[in-house]
Amino acid sequence: MVEPAGLLADKVVVISGVGPALGTTLACRCAEAGADLVLAARTVERLHGVAEQVRALGRRAVSVGTDITDAAQVSKLVDESLKEYGKVDVLINNAFRVPSMKPLADTTFDHMREAIELTVFGALRLIQGFAPALSETNGAVVNVNSMVVRHSQAKYGAYKIAKSALLAMSQSLATELGVQGIRVNSVLPGYIWGGTLESYFKHQAGKYGTTVDEIYRATAAASDLKRLPTEDEVASAILFMASDLASGITGQALDVNCGEYKA
Repeated sequence: MVEPAGLLADKVVVISGVGPALGTTLACRCAEAGADLVLAARTVERLHGVAEQVRALGRRAVSVGTDITDAAQVSKLVDESLKEYGKVDVLINNAFRVPSMKPLADTTFDHMREAIELTVFGALRLIQGFAPALSETNGAVVNVNSMVVRHSQAKYGAYKIAKSALLAMSQSLATELGVQGIRVNSVLPGYIWGGTLESYFKHQAGKYGTTVDEIYRATAAASDLKRLPTEDEVASAILFMASDLASGITGQALDVNCGEYKA
């Protein structure tokens, strides 16, 4: 996909949770839009490969291994970002952990604490750490949430608790940080079609004796468009919220689920 010229021209974008799916797509799309990147994740080896993709697109990238549940590591990430670039314009909180898929009555409190620690407190640590820098650039925070906050399906309880708290936190931060010129918004994807989800569908197809296409159609049937949003489509929504095109938008949640759920 060709980015609009200068959508993120010369901005510095920090992305947490840079994994093999949406995180990598986001990094490349930001680079194509003219941004330089700070890439953060626990798996440092993966970051180096993504950084090379960014550099191949003509932009700078620095990789910082970071566990966002550790305050000292978050502080190091902030310091290294500012040392490398001298500023930060955008923070994208994309860190993700596979949620417990047990009914709440059978989910341990430790598991729920782990989900909240990463999803909510991890994002808050990053926002607190980068807030001074973002205030100097009238910057933007985009929290990657989930359509799980729009439904109450069985076995998604622990995940919904964490993501609902993230959404409430984002709205409160929009109010608190707005006076500093910082915008805080959320993007709520549904299932994201790409290599990771396709691998999961292949596993399910083998388990139940069906095909990936049949699982895809069944999963997409509830959506208005009868398909699943792609990694590029979700990245487009995030880039929009991060860019000056959304300069008048804060405290909002943008759903990207092909019409499966509506706010």
